[in-house]
Amino acid sequence: MSASFSVRLATQTDIPTLHALIESSVRILQANDYTPAQIEGALGTVLGLDTQLLADQTYFVAETTDNSGAKTIVACGGWSKRKTLFGSDHAAVREPDFLDPATDAAKIRAIFVHPDWARRGLGTLLLETCENAAKSAGFTKFEMGSTLTGVPLYKLRGYQVIESIAVPLLNGESLPVIRMAKSAT
Repeated sequence: MSASFSVRLATQTDIPTLHALIESSVRILQANDYTPAQIEGALGTVLGLDTQLLADQTYFVAETTDNSGAKTIVACGGWSKRKTLFGSDHAAVREPDFLDPATDAAKIRAIFVHPDWARRGLGTLLLETCENAAKSAGFTKFEMGSTLTGVPLYKLRGYQVIESIAVPLLNGESLPVIRMAKSAT
């Protein structure tokens, strides 16, 4: 039986669910690409929720509805009109200045899928939602800091690798993040 999904803007009341979803996604889906020490060091800083995206109304959740009508958040992701490329509220580097849609690339941010719902098109659904919203705001280019786990999907969706960034973590580890970009079509 295939599930159907709906997408809506994330709200403040979703925050506890989003934290749990992101942690589960990182610990399970990224375990083949990062060491346990990298995952521990990155959770909550490099990999986590940026509530500025909720405040800017540029962060989305994908939900499924069960037979009783109860909705469950199964994925999340967003885009930003600010300069911060990646990271949570607690990331070391934050660039809150606004981007200029005429010259800058919108930042695709923090797409995570719950492991129980992986490989069902949710990453693509949220990526397309984010790109369309950014286009509606006047952006014609997109940029992201992708995890190693996300690179294959983003390449399939037309993103090109720009550079690899070694992000230092508080526990002494570093996390490889891939800066990618594409122009709107």
